[in-house]
Amino acid sequence: MNRLLVVTLLLLTSISTCFADVKLPKLISDGVVLQRDTNIPVWGWAAPGEKIRVTFKGKTYKATTSAEGNWTITLPKMKAGGPFTMSISGNNTVEVKDILIGDVWLCTGQSNMVHELDIHDVLYADEIKNANNPKIRHFKIPTTTSISGPQEDLDGGEWLKAVGEEIRPFSAVAYFFAKKIYQKYHIPIGLINASVGGTPIEAWTPKEGFKNFPDILKIIEEDRDTAFVNSQMRAGGSFNRPPSKPSDKGLTGKLPWYDVNFTPKKWRRINIPGYWEDQGAKDLNGVVWYRREIELPESMENKEARVFLGRIVDADELYVNGIKVGEKTYQYPQRRYQVPANLLKAGKNIFVVRVTNTNGKGGFVPDKPYYIFTDKDTVDLKGYWQYKVGEVFPPMDFSSFARRNNNGEPRPRRINPQNEPTSLYNAMIAPYKQFPMKGILWYQGESNTGQSKVYESYMHALIEGWRTVFNRPEIPVIYAQLPNFMDISYVPSESSWAELRQSQLKALSIPHTAMTVNIDLGEWNDIHPDNKKDVGERMALAALKLAYGQDLVSSGPLYKDYKTEGNKITISFSHVGSGLITSDGEALSEFAIAGEDKTFVWANATIDGDHVVVWSDEITEPKYVRYAWADNPDNPNLYNKEGLPASPFETE
Repeated sequence: MNRLLVVTLLLLTSISTCFADVKLPKLISDGVVLQRDTNIPVWGWAAPGEKIRVTFKGKTYKATTSAEGNWTITLPKMKAGGPFTMSISGNNTVEVKDILIGDVWLCTGQSNMVHELDIHDVLYADEIKNANNPKIRHFKIPTTTSISGPQEDLDGGEWLKAVGEEIRPFSAVAYFFAKKIYQKYHIPIGLINASVGGTPIEAWTPKEGFKNFPDILKIIEEDRDTAFVNSQMRAGGSFNRPPSKPSDKGLTGKLPWYDVNFTPKKWRRINIPGYWEDQGAKDLNGVVWYRREIELPESMENKEARVFLGRIVDADELYVNGIKVGEKTYQYPQRRYQVPANLLKAGKNIFVVRVTNTNGKGGFVPDKPYYIFTDKDTVDLKGYWQYKVGEVFPPMDFSSFARRNNNGEPRPRRINPQNEPTSLYNAMIAPYKQFPMKGILWYQGESNTGQSKVYESYMHALIEGWRTVFNRPEIPVIYAQLPNFMDISYVPSESSWAELRQSQLKALSIPHTAMTVNIDLGEWNDIHPDNKKDVGERMALAALKLAYGQDLVSSGPLYKDYKTEGNKITISFSHVGSGLITSDGEALSEFAIAGEDKTFVWANATIDGDHVVVWSDEITEPKYVRYAWADNPDNPNLYNKEGLPASPFETE
């Protein structure tokens, strides 16, 4: 036989065998939790026309693959239970072990949903240490994008149990949600975690949700055109540009500035924590090196240690005695670095931090922990260090972000696949849109504060789009309102964060939704507040009412309506519960009032039964009232007696 023909036949046989193998989606794997009390599709791929047999709980179900190699069988409704094993047979056999039947929740959004228990392992050390619930399970979907359209399967992932160290990668918010639900019903809980830090709502919305957004639909169609996308990237429209040649003096000299043999000359003094713009380095974007000799006791010599460096704007690298022990590439993660054994010594140790900042104030965020510690010793790292500038970046040209140049000609679109409309939905949710779920948890909004007024419409697009593709028009959706963040406001002022909270509040007009109020759970200097437990438990409280039908107070007071009488405006609320109170026993605060010109002044406010009466002697004809209208209001103290805070609002 011709040798080429033999090779060709072998190749064809190999390809045929490969396609003949029964394959399951990544989500349906060992440890999976399947949704109780509903029909359960099980699907996969095999050779066209292949006979598939699925055996589960003593029964066998049959299917035949389509001409495209797809197959689906549907399991009947089942009660909570397990563990079980499922066998799927065709030309080969696949087993899925340790299956539980319970409630499945999709947990999605940006970084505050991403944040793992491991990141908050100081506050939640006991939770991690004592974790022992194999019936709470978590599937973290790898970050993947697709701007070309919905994908068939995920890139990876595995089911983990809330047991021992295995719990560390769990979303902290999702875990505390699941724990509270489990404590109530003692049924298995499956958490599908599809979340990516720094991403906008548009990236998580399916195309079906954008039917009323022609501009976005145009972008979606452009992104499907590979030739167009490549042309935009070649024209400079991509965020994924190759790094420029390093010009940092701290890395290009005879010795790098982190080297223990390097001798610093003419370095200046600076304080940690603090921003360098506040300490004599005016309008500097670039690379700044910090250096200090830290005295450590004999008891720390050669010991493993941890370094807490609070938060740093933007990126950093930490060197201890010339060895890099940690780095972060952007400003928001907490800096908690492990120092290996045999690196520390008694007496002087050289600590060097290389900080890179591209815009705004750079340096070390105040009011955060800065120290090195072992199991027995702690040494403070705050105080005066030396610093020297390694590189100065040219001023950012923000005009390059404009849609048109100075001649009015359209610029190439700056394409960031992670932020393009539908890109994360396509890659991280679409592959299991037929997978039954109890409901959805959504924690996002920080990346859209610049679009706060349109965010309500985006919420409609997101939820209606999900309900369309999941074929679940009433699937419960519970979302977290943004907490307080940034500098405290002591005078009435405008706020994009407050505007976005207002859009989130208004999105409650969408049926079968609930919102948790978190205006008391944030931190002024951290977009990722440590308190994830209360966020998760408030989401669970909302779920107990919305998804499980419990008769309970699940929210703090929500603005409902108002009426004007003379120089006073009376506000009415829903979710009053057992009655309105102030959380601190003091007078109501954070109410502002304005006339027709919307110039707000602080107002007097008193509780009158289930209402709040608001007035100011400065405003004789009031038209508007705001409550807690700020990025970070000072003391929003309106609560119900169940201990849940009122949502910020503006009357309209």
